[in-house]
Amino acid sequence: MNEKNTCACGTAPKLIFACSGAADVGAVADQAARKLTRDGKGKMFCTVGIGGRVSGIMETTKGASKILAIDGCPLNCVKNCLEQAGFANFAHVQLADLGLEKGKTPVTEANIALVAGKCEKILAC
Repeated sequence: MNEKNTCACGTAPKLIFACSGAADVGAVADQAARKLTRDGKGKMFCTVGIGGRVSGIMETTKGASKILAIDGCPLNCVKNCLEQAGFANFAHVQLADLGLEKGKTPVTEANIALVAGKCEKILAC
């Protein structure tokens, strides 16, 4: 695992699950998660692996020190996926709560930074 993602004492990772849907807000959520990973704030992980109940992904997620779900639109697919897999203790960011609307949100550095900034604060707690 990358040193940026864990401390020297080997604590469990902070995992980030993001919408990567076809809508513009899904792309923003996805890119924000990738930015957070590049910046060493957490590790983007596979939402579809949770949906598919892939054993290794499930076990790693159970051992995470923090889980963050980033949903692009109010359908809350990431949140629902985690809940249906039995996860209840996670933070959730809904892009609509940040004023980003499906079909009206270009995938810009400013929008990605807005979402990543909100998520970074949550992951820091």
